[in-house]
Amino acid sequence: MRDHDLPARERRTRGKRRFDDDEQLFLKRGRAAGPADPDPDTEPDPDTGERWSSWDDAVHGPQPHPDWLVTELAARDTELGVLKTGKEADVHLVRRAVPDTDRSCLLAVKRYRDPQHRLFHRDAGYLEGRRVRRSRENRAMAGRTAFGRQMIAGQWAAAEFAALSRLWEFGARYGTISVPYPVQVRGTELMLEFLGDPDEGLAAPRLAQLRPEAGELRELWGQLVDALVVLARAGLAHGDLSPYNLLVHAGRLVLIDLPQVVDVVANPQGPEFLARDVRVVATWFAARGLPAADADAAALTALLLREAGIR
Repeated sequence: MRDHDLPARERRTRGKRRFDDDEQLFLKRGRAAGPADPDPDTEPDPDTGERWSSWDDAVHGPQPHPDWLVTELAARDTELGVLKTGKEADVHLVRRAVPDTDRSCLLAVKRYRDPQHRLFHRDAGYLEGRRVRRSRENRAMAGRTAFGRQMIAGQWAAAEFAALSRLWEFGARYGTISVPYPVQVRGTELMLEFLGDPDEGLAAPRLAQLRPEAGELRELWGQLVDALVVLARAGLAHGDLSPYNLLVHAGRLVLIDLPQVVDVVANPQGPEFLARDVRVVATWFAARGLPAADADAAALTALLLREAGIR
């Protein structure tokens, strides 16, 4: 059917449909907001580094919201510095506080790269199984046009938010998987629970930074296996698991950096991504002294594939 055969109202709205994979994650203006598309209402004040809370203009994390989270619309967000830089995104520390009250919280704010930067150099395999319906967007993403790169950035932010929300609910239900609470997502900006020392503003250490003793090493490995089993039962693999995207906070192993989470059933390369995840972390644990019988990558991979219903 051609556009001129459609009723006038449908013609006016046909080009404005939201992307199926990112329902509610793009702003009403029809373009993903992010570093390349600043919103004057939420840009930081150049003198104070403050901006109005964007809570009212974002998609929120799972309910019930944690008690520590500031959701008041009168809150202000203050930039405190950069926690981490990366090829695809930078993570900033932000304090959200209600002026003249004691209500405040620290947030880790992940901002995906401006489309002018090189980004997502290895995204082709991860994006299999994540397709938007309209061919124009698919062609733009495949061709890595400026619009296509922004589309990819939006997909990665949306995918990470969705994965964290799902895994947070799994953690609340089963208690065997830990992820930061996903506070909100707005275009290509993802706000997360800050894990670390709130007084010093120091993030929790990555597993790669630690040298656990034998007992702690075995405990962390057990937590990791439990978390991977929960992922597999949900049909998911982390997709880029390593000691650098696992935090240790208050004795708990916490999974982070999940934009590339893989559906091991829908993605033809899913089992390979899962096997690589296991191989990388098992190698690290074995190198730190975990007995080979425990850090058996082949056995754990086979178990996870069975849990995912693949073998």
